[in-house]
Amino acid sequence: MLYKFKSKATGDLIMLEPQGKHILKLIGKEPGAQGIILPREMLTAIESLNAAVAQEELAHQAAKEAAQNGNVQETGAAPAVDGPRAISLKQRVVPFIDMLRRAHAEDKEVVWGV
Repeated sequence: MLYKFKSKATGDLIMLEPQGKHILKLIGKEPGAQGIILPREMLTAIESLNAAVAQEELAHQAAKEAAQNGNVQETGAAPAVDGPRAISLKQRVVPFIDMLRRAHAEDKEVVWGV
């Protein structure tokens, strides 16, 4: 399944199901087949997404520092920070945050599944 986010203020934004669900959960929305984000909810959603990005970046930095210091995590394995990194949450949410900002500025909702 794909999530296709739409707003009259922006172009459509398409995400794969796992990423769409994750982002919706981060902003406190039920990741159902259909939904709406109202303009009055958008600033809070943006703050939630920015907080999640900051938390992920702190965790990555801590893992990187632990690897540089030769520390081993509780699992007994060194964190993988030297190889190719998965797509970060920040990279995934920037287009969504932009959509929310633009929709909020024009007082338009963002919908999916309709």
